[in-house]
Amino acid sequence: MLSRTEAIKNLLSRNVEEAIDRKHLEAALLGGKKLRVKLGIDPTSPDLHLGHAVVLGKLREFQDLGCKIVLIIGDFTGRIGDPSGRSEARKPLSEDDIKRNMKEYLAQAGKIINIKKAEVRYNSAWLGKLKGEEILKLLSLVSAQQLLEREDFSRRFSEHHSIRLHEFLYPIMQGYDSVAIKADAEIGGNDQKLNLLMGRTLMERLGLPSQDVMTVSLLEGLDGVKKMSKSLGNYIGLNETADEMFGKTMSLPDKLVRKYFLMCTGVDEIELKKIEKDLAPRDLKLRLAFEIVKIYHGEKAAAAAQEKFITVFSKKDMQAVALPTLRLKKNKISPLDLVLASGIAKSKSEARRLISAGAVELAGTLKKNPNELLEIRAGQVLKIGKKSFFRIKA
Repeated sequence: MLSRTEAIKNLLSRNVEEAIDRKHLEAALLGGKKLRVKLGIDPTSPDLHLGHAVVLGKLREFQDLGCKIVLIIGDFTGRIGDPSGRSEARKPLSEDDIKRNMKEYLAQAGKIINIKKAEVRYNSAWLGKLKGEEILKLLSLVSAQQLLEREDFSRRFSEHHSIRLHEFLYPIMQGYDSVAIKADAEIGGNDQKLNLLMGRTLMERLGLPSQDVMTVSLLEGLDGVKKMSKSLGNYIGLNETADEMFGKTMSLPDKLVRKYFLMCTGVDEIELKKIEKDLAPRDLKLRLAFEIVKIYHGEKAAAAAQEKFITVFSKKDMQAVALPTLRLKKNKISPLDLVLASGIAKSKSEARRLISAGAVELAGTLKKNPNELLEIRAGQVLKIGKKSFFRIKA
């Protein structure tokens, strides 16, 4: 177990891109100050993923040091849409979208932080009550030049792409969250830096002590290129089954294995170097998948998922594995309807794309004609993509 000094050093260094003001933050922690540490999450989708888990893990480190963590659910800012890193305006969320997406947020975040000891706030509680005069006052504290210095805004401006006025409000509203809860510190991904600094700006100009800011590294998704995102489909969800988590981790590009170890598991640099020395690349990735699944499902489930993966993908022995059952009401069906029945595709167009891409196999035979009438037998295995398998019960 780490000493308090070691825990603070780890908190301020591992996976951290930047800390402003690091010396001030370190001194406060070493002095035992119970900081109010803020993290804001907009409910842009129903599920959290490993990218969210990285910053939630940092929040847990603050919590373990005795700090009060404040989780801000952006039910108001979600209606604006965060422009960070965007080449076009983000579609604002409706109230129904927000309510639906928020439903499981706290349960998923609770896999990492202690929700019972956290302060959970919804920013509509203060942003929804701001009057026109108060909004004008906030706007007077920020210059257009400050906002246009943002990389996403400056790029869109120089390329003559539209920037809607409501997008300028997003960083100001997020910054005001820090004012409303009197944050001592705020954490977020490094793409959020200017949003976090806006909190410092507003606090200073409104006569409050400025919050410290910590940004963490972004986690690339399964494509190995873009940051993990539900909308891009390159994510590993915190609510996914042990088998899904394991299989998705095994599909990672090899170049990301080390980064995922350090950002998504408790394995430290010293232990990782030893593991890298002892294990072949394939076994190293198996260990990574095991460590990730263990965090969210426990060691027993991780071991079972590993055994199943090795059996299915290494031995190709499909009959030896307990696969999810796909029940069909008839024994003649097209590949299109078969994929829809599996639930993997949510629409006919998506099912057609999977079939045309060669992602659908029945009993080991590739199916590329979406309208072919198939004779289905009980016990056949349906494979969709690299990771989804079903045993048919006709």
